[in-house]
Amino acid sequence: MFENQRKNKIESGVIISIFIVVITLIVYYICHAFKIGEFSIVIAMIFSIGAAWASYYNSDKIVLKMSKARPATKEEDLKLVNILDALMVSAGLPNKPRLYVVDDPQPNAFATGRNPQNAVICVTTGLLQKLDYYELEGVIAHEMSHIRNYDIRLSAVVSVMVGFIVMLSDMVSRALFWGAGRDRDNDNDSGNGILMLIGLICLILSPIFGSLMQLALSRKREFLADATAVELTRNPEGLISALQKLEADDNQLETANSATANMYIVNPFKKNTKEGNRKKTSSLWSTHPSTEDRIEALRNIH
Repeated sequence: MFENQRKNKIESGVIISIFIVVITLIVYYICHAFKIGEFSIVIAMIFSIGAAWASYYNSDKIVLKMSKARPATKEEDLKLVNILDALMVSAGLPNKPRLYVVDDPQPNAFATGRNPQNAVICVTTGLLQKLDYYELEGVIAHEMSHIRNYDIRLSAVVSVMVGFIVMLSDMVSRALFWGAGRDRDNDNDSGNGILMLIGLICLILSPIFGSLMQLALSRKREFLADATAVELTRNPEGLISALQKLEADDNQLETANSATANMYIVNPFKKNTKEGNRKKTSSLWSTHPSTEDRIEALRNIH
């Protein structure tokens, strides 16, 4: 467990560093394209560091806002509160995660936050309505495992930063397409030319690489969170039954998007949901390992 926590912390630092470099190059290219002047690199550095800082410290707030989540209450969500309280003893977390609820019929859940001290577990109303006690316990234990393993920091930072890069790239591409930067003077400085070329490449390719990195990180950690959840509950059948119900449900999660899809316990975008037409294996573009593979892994836990 401690090795995974250390690895996740290192990966988070590396991703934030890469994000700063990529955003710096993109903004530098933008500044030159719009003839900002010789202070382009300074503006780019300040902008990228500020964006990284805001993304890191506000990732949970951004994700909850995007998901249209509301705080859970003991009066309305007593079963959820009781399950969390019971699991706190075995989870070994320093602080109790805050609970949020999304009003949506699809049963799903995610955890977010920059560390266990600032963690959030968010579930849909569909999850609360369609799962029994032990199934819901398995799902909450799964999300608490993500918190304990520091997966939440990595997934939240990646989700917000990838979403930011995609938004920035799309905005700049549209502006340049409509000719906002056509009249800029030729820059004969080879150093600036190289930086601008790298910035243009990052502008084009970073959304693709970011999404691939996001998907790979998500798939890799779901198996570990499933296994850790069973360690907490001592009841693999609860999580297995929950995964089966979540996979079989055909509702679409309206508040999910491509930036946050990797955070959920199962893919919130339902495709090929007719009986006998579900994908049995994960592809390169899958946000999660297949449910069949996860259930098989859970059944093999001794």
